[in-house]
Amino acid sequence: MTWVKLCGMTRRRDVEAAVSAGADAVGFVVAPVSPRFVPLQRVVDLAAGIPVERYLLTVDSDPEWVVAAAVFAGVSGVQPHGVHSADAARAALRAGLAVLFPVPVTAGTPDLTVVPEGARPLLDTGGTGVHGGTGRRFAWDLAGGLGGDFVIAGGLTPASVAGAIAATGAWGVDVSSGVERSPGIKDPDLMRQFVEAAR
Repeated sequence: MTWVKLCGMTRRRDVEAAVSAGADAVGFVVAPVSPRFVPLQRVVDLAAGIPVERYLLTVDSDPEWVVAAAVFAGVSGVQPHGVHSADAARAALRAGLAVLFPVPVTAGTPDLTVVPEGARPLLDTGGTGVHGGTGRRFAWDLAGGLGGDFVIAGGLTPASVAGAIAATGAWGVDVSSGVERSPGIKDPDLMRQFVEAAR
């Protein structure tokens, strides 16, 4: 069964709706450059008592801060983007945290050799100038035949996710804008439809 992460949570009601919809994981963006930014202290409240995996998405954050922030927020994993991402991933793995490691996909077969051992690859649309949440998809055929447990993101919606899984053989999917009414404001019906379509 396909693993499903619903990312960019900013409201407790949306986190609870994601759990009710059957999501395996939720994500919180603590990068101020994102329209889905939430302060770290707010993540503590959003993640408290949530019975699914909880990921902290960071951008250009130093490895020690990433680990300390994850511990403070009470999350189970991190998704480090940008500068220091590989070092942050390795530090998080040493601390016992799960890691989704972003691999931008532009042209050609994605290079999974950049993924630190123990981290799970997250293939997302590259060349956009931002770190996820763009609503733009990459050419799924580029991931076909990769093998292994990888997650795909980028332009996924309830209408497209089943086709994306079939084309790539992805182990998991990650969505943010495809289940929103506006940036950071999730639609409970779209979240439920997405989870159902992914499985």
